[in-house]
Amino acid sequence: MNISVQRRGQLRAIANLRWRMFVNGLRTTRGKTELVSRVIVTLAFAFGGFGGFAAAAGVAWWLVSENKAQFLVALLWPIFFFWQVFPVMATAFTNNPDSSDLLRFPLTYRSYFVIRLAYGFFDPASALGSVGLFGVFLGVSIARPSVLPWAFVVLTTFALFNLVLMQTVFAWVERWLAQRRTREILGVFFILFMLSFQLIGPMTQRFERRPSPQLKRAAEIAGQVQGVLPPGLTGDAIAQVLHGEYMVGFTSLLFLATLTIAIGYLLHLRLHRQFLGENLSEAAARPAVAQVQSVQMGWNLPGFSPSVAAVFEKEMRYLGRSGPMLLTLIMPIFMLLIFRLGPMSTMRHSTVLTRAPNMAFPGAVAYALVVLTNLLYNSFGGDGAGVQFFYASPARFRQIVLGKNLTHAAILIADTLLAWIAVSFFYGPPTPAISIATLTGLLFAAPLNFTAGNLLSIYTPKKRDFATFGRQNASQTTVLASLGVQLVTVGIGAAAFMIGRLYHNLWIATAVFVGLSVISISLYVTVLGRMDDIAIDRRETLIAELCRA
Repeated sequence: MNISVQRRGQLRAIANLRWRMFVNGLRTTRGKTELVSRVIVTLAFAFGGFGGFAAAAGVAWWLVSENKAQFLVALLWPIFFFWQVFPVMATAFTNNPDSSDLLRFPLTYRSYFVIRLAYGFFDPASALGSVGLFGVFLGVSIARPSVLPWAFVVLTTFALFNLVLMQTVFAWVERWLAQRRTREILGVFFILFMLSFQLIGPMTQRFERRPSPQLKRAAEIAGQVQGVLPPGLTGDAIAQVLHGEYMVGFTSLLFLATLTIAIGYLLHLRLHRQFLGENLSEAAARPAVAQVQSVQMGWNLPGFSPSVAAVFEKEMRYLGRSGPMLLTLIMPIFMLLIFRLGPMSTMRHSTVLTRAPNMAFPGAVAYALVVLTNLLYNSFGGDGAGVQFFYASPARFRQIVLGKNLTHAAILIADTLLAWIAVSFFYGPPTPAISIATLTGLLFAAPLNFTAGNLLSIYTPKKRDFATFGRQNASQTTVLASLGVQLVTVGIGAAAFMIGRLYHNLWIATAVFVGLSVISISLYVTVLGRMDDIAIDRRETLIAELCRA
């Protein structure tokens, strides 16, 4: 009894702590802007969640009413994939606090385990997935009120499985990301997985145009396999009971519960080791004999000061050992391959799209700039506590920021060159008018994004830990502001190209971009010149946020 009361007291204390942190955060300007940004994002998610709820409820009601309950699995698989994939694909919108910080307090292990699950339940993916499952439950219950208790038990078990699986994946991936070698290996596998995942649609369309007995056999095998996986077991447990096969339905629920317990045990193994104090480190063991290292000269950038060159070298070395750099270089070219293999490839001889391949180069360059957003709008996030050395160094902050921007510009130039080569290979060389218009458009969009990124990196910084998984890489304010800047730049660029195509003269777009680039470059130079004063005014906020434990 005392243990139960103590556990409730611990959970109540943690809830009160989170509430006080939220209230105290509203005392600052950044806290207020974060609240406004989070309200906007929450409303957007609520709108999407209501649409998913209505669709799930309506389809579930129709399937059960028409005695087609076996097709409920078509609703459960999308919910399962969204629940597990969305936190990985959209880390900018996830909100998973670091529960390991609570280990410094005298918590019991059970309380810590429950808190970890509670944190995961309030993640947007879990909330939207739960809303979708509630829609399925409501549709089934309205169509057949007699199975309401059974549907509640089955769908609750399925929701618990998704929650436990998501937390298990996060916990074990963070374990592997704690060391650099395993982080690099996992980063390569993640990039390969994401790239292969993008090929599913185009390859499926090609196989559909050429049906074969082997493909039909593979589809039958896939249908049998999905029946023993959690979404299939959930749908089967409800459908069998609706058809009067109570024992078969109970067996499916039993298998689903067994899988949930097994995944929960894996989560228990990881969290229990963490609770006992396991703290992995990247530090190598001290060598028995100190090795004499030769002095290596730093990089030299003609036309720039040694401070700018040093920051540029540091950024390039850091990014060269991480997945974001590789993904940034590969994704624009890979997306060209997707469009080449996808539906556009079947229509490339049509009269409507005879000139569409000419727009592949501007599209690839625009996509490269969008992908670069993750690095650009939180450029100090990866420095962490090392930002203090920037303030202690004799270099001016405008030089530090310029060195980071040169890194981003180098990546963008490399992407642009690779995109031109890929477009030439897939669609033929872009015309000179398209190439020059694209480069001048980039000359307008890049300084504008650099300016916004520099300001947001100092005004709304957020520590970025590459050893964590499923956490926000930027503040919510930064996410919304970056989306706004991207919408403006892409909208202006698309409008300029549309005007040029309307008058059959893309040099008009070039002239528009030249005029806009003068404005954006002037704005960038002005803001860069004030970086020293801005960094000094924001030093306490910047250091406090990036040095946070």
